[in-house]
Amino acid sequence: MPQDPLRTKLSDLLGIEYPVIAFTHCKDVAVEVINAGGFAVLGEAMHTPDDIAADIAWIRSRVAGKPFGIDLVLPASAPPSGSIDQLQSNIPDSHREFARQIKEKYDVPDPKGPVDLHTWGGLNQELARAQLDVLLDERVPVIASGLGSPAFVLDAAHSRDMLVFGLVGKARQARRQIEAGVDAIIAQGYDAAGHTGSIGTFSIVAEVSAIAGDTPIIAAGGVTTGRHLAAALCLGASGVWTGTLWLASRESDVDMIVKERLLAATSDDTTHSTSISGMTMRVLKCPWTEEWATPEAPDVLQAPYQMLLSADYIQGANDHRRGDLMTEAAGQGVGFVTSMKSARQILLDLVEEAIDTFEGLVGELA
Repeated sequence: MPQDPLRTKLSDLLGIEYPVIAFTHCKDVAVEVINAGGFAVLGEAMHTPDDIAADIAWIRSRVAGKPFGIDLVLPASAPPSGSIDQLQSNIPDSHREFARQIKEKYDVPDPKGPVDLHTWGGLNQELARAQLDVLLDERVPVIASGLGSPAFVLDAAHSRDMLVFGLVGKARQARRQIEAGVDAIIAQGYDAAGHTGSIGTFSIVAEVSAIAGDTPIIAAGGVTTGRHLAAALCLGASGVWTGTLWLASRESDVDMIVKERLLAATSDDTTHSTSISGMTMRVLKCPWTEEWATPEAPDVLQAPYQMLLSADYIQGANDHRRGDLMTEAAGQGVGFVTSMKSARQILLDLVEEAIDTFEGLVGELA
């Protein structure tokens, strides 16, 4: 009888039952997935160092010693330092005027309070380092870098018995990080939500797996079903990185209006745009992304300036719960997210479908 294909190098590395990583910004989702046998990485790039420390303590109090990860953004291109006001002063008037025209055309309301991007690690390297220091001080089991190479933190992390995962969109990035000694590589395809490259998941996972050696590869990008999980393992991955899958879960703190949009969405409702952050990012289509794709739009600003420019629109839409204006990072697998279930049930359904897929190919598994 064939052995269990879901017992992988990633399972052994993390001591988990199922090789499924949930990337989420919601602590409740993270805890549910961890306690159901998977692994979770909590995105903390938008939080203060004190908030990050509090979230780490909250998770630890609920997972009985099981491992978890924290994700930050560590872009080398970010300014070394600088206040919001200093950064805002570098935004050209032409871009401010185009943003104003969008707000006027679609009747975008002003935010109810100050636009708060002061805590985003992508604003400057000083803030990102302060966030990272918390993870090192707390000895978080896994540090994941969703943007930027984490190679510079390897010695500090490994000396504390912490693992470091790097996310890449190209094989040459993976090769550099593998040679530097990262503990696992997240090979992310164009299909994925959030910041992505230009290579499809099917290609990037196979390319990186071919050069990985003993380093576990985690497939990311459009993974929302058990068939995706089975396919990723066949491509050479040791597990999957999932994000869109959890946005509409019962535990998710995503606005219900956005959850309803996600449940109704297909892959055609997403767009690969630089207009939110200045870097390629897959999100649900909205007036902001559509207007920046027109010939009349000025060139998109580099990060973090485009993020500062888009923040007023995004927060205004969210504060007033304008579903016609709101957006959310979502991958091309969103069309398979069609019902609201608990995070635990989502994980178990994913695993069951993967096993059924393998058994359809090779017969009953151990």
